[in-house]
Amino acid sequence: MIPLFDLTRQYKEIKDEILDALNKVIENGRVILGEEVEKLENNIAKFIGVKYGIGVASGSDALVIALRAMDIKEGDKVITTPYTFFATASAIIRNKGIPIFVDVDKNTYNIDLNQVEKILKNEKIFGIIPVHLFGQTVDLEGLSYLKEKYGIKILEDCAQSIGSEGIIKGQIKKSGSVGDAAIFSFFPTKNLGTYGDGGMIVTNDENIYEKSKVLRVHGSKKKYYHEIVGYNSRLDEIHAAILNVKFKYLEEWTEKRINIASTYANYFDNWKLSLKYPKITKKSFKYHVFHQYVIEFENNKIREKVKNHLQDKDIGTSIYYPIPLHLQKCFENLGYKKGDLPVAENLSQTTLALPIFPELTKNEIEKIVLEIKNALEED
Repeated sequence: MIPLFDLTRQYKEIKDEILDALNKVIENGRVILGEEVEKLENNIAKFIGVKYGIGVASGSDALVIALRAMDIKEGDKVITTPYTFFATASAIIRNKGIPIFVDVDKNTYNIDLNQVEKILKNEKIFGIIPVHLFGQTVDLEGLSYLKEKYGIKILEDCAQSIGSEGIIKGQIKKSGSVGDAAIFSFFPTKNLGTYGDGGMIVTNDENIYEKSKVLRVHGSKKKYYHEIVGYNSRLDEIHAAILNVKFKYLEEWTEKRINIASTYANYFDNWKLSLKYPKITKKSFKYHVFHQYVIEFENNKIREKVKNHLQDKDIGTSIYYPIPLHLQKCFENLGYKKGDLPVAENLSQTTLALPIFPELTKNEIEKIVLEIKNALEED
């Protein structure tokens, strides 16, 4: 069997370090907001190139808390993508804002900033939540331009993109360093993941930092004295300890993911299969860190045939995402209908994620591509 994702191989390689880190936390006795959380907050902030990190219980909570710390108000409009995980849009609703969905670019699958600007010219918008989808960086220069020209708030959703990079005025910048704030997820499947839930907000804004810290502990700066109603959303010390161990390997694992993507591309190039796949371009920066490796077929019928064939061969796949957000039942009141955002709608019917994790072998990649070839050649 070749799984879509496998934590066990990684664990075997770093098991002793993980267990040692866990033992130290438990022996220390401080298991909530201790030195491991603080260390991770500093590590991630420095890595991204910002001043502050705030550890929270999940990437979903990070979105909710960051938006609130940015002073979103009831009825504020926030532009985001329909082609992403549900938490991106639900955070807007949970803060009593209004999501404005904009279609995505057919090549990068990221939000189309040209369409975003058309809305900014004509409507009062609080902010944008761009998602660096599947690990590929949204155009950072474009985001910076929109922020400066229109004075909008930007909350970068970097749940899938830790370590990805872009260029602003010739300078290499990490995703998460351009917005007023950014969020990260440490869900187990992420490029930097723990063995449970975890998340982080990063920012250069001291007000966002201070307010986020208060919001994560029930709105309390001083214990039992509550200035606002907040949340119970703290990153556990144990998860932070695990992440501090794994953080040392992040860039090595990222390079392995990029090499795996390149190996996939080489096989697809050689066999000239009838599908669309990520082209690996040589650049001086990591524009894609391949949280997912997603291919695209001509239509849904072919996608389903290949998916079913791979399943029969015990090869894991997944569909990200089968229903774009603007067509979700819970957002019916927003008034979107089928056909409004055609690129996202088409991608939901034609894309398929293949196995990718740092320990995936070349032989496994070859088998996956061979089975895709076999599926496409079936009558």
